[in-house]
Amino acid sequence: MSGILFEGTAIPGLVVIRPQVSRDARGTFAKTFVAAEFAAQGLATTFIEEYHTASMRGSVRGMHFQLPPHDHDKTVFCTSGAAFDVVLDLRVGSPTFGVAQTFELSGPCGQGLYIPTGCAHGFCALSDDTVMTYSVTTLYSPDSDAGVLWSSAPVKWPCVDPIVSERDGLFPALADFQSPFTFNARTF
Repeated sequence: MSGILFEGTAIPGLVVIRPQVSRDARGTFAKTFVAAEFAAQGLATTFIEEYHTASMRGSVRGMHFQLPPHDHDKTVFCTSGAAFDVVLDLRVGSPTFGVAQTFELSGPCGQGLYIPTGCAHGFCALSDDTVMTYSVTTLYSPDSDAGVLWSSAPVKWPCVDPIVSERDGLFPALADFQSPFTFNARTF
């Protein structure tokens, strides 16, 4: 076993991934994915693409997702710096529909998130050079790329005047979003 711990959250299917982090004089080492351990938890094991973002303190990215049929599960880790991470449940019929959960992710802590399809994801960089790594289960589809307005998520963001892309600033508010996602209780 690699020592990865999986911890459920209030949002069904959203899982905190806690790898064992080894530290020595050089820094840290953590194994963040073992297919057999993910499969044993009922999590996807086939990731198709991986992304890295580097963001400056006070930047907000989100709240992003892909629409069906290109929707995907994803893992998210902060490999450097620190991030205030937000996951918003958009699955109609979910007991937590419209609910957001927040987490602080950082390079030193090593923990990440497994985010199920139908949940939007975003974050605020808490330090300069915050690096996030995402692995997703479907190919990026520009026509399916979507989001909801970050400021409409029901959370208190840790920034007053964030740096936000024009695209992210034009997403519809959560109250105006007609979700195509449905909750399937059998999978969680």
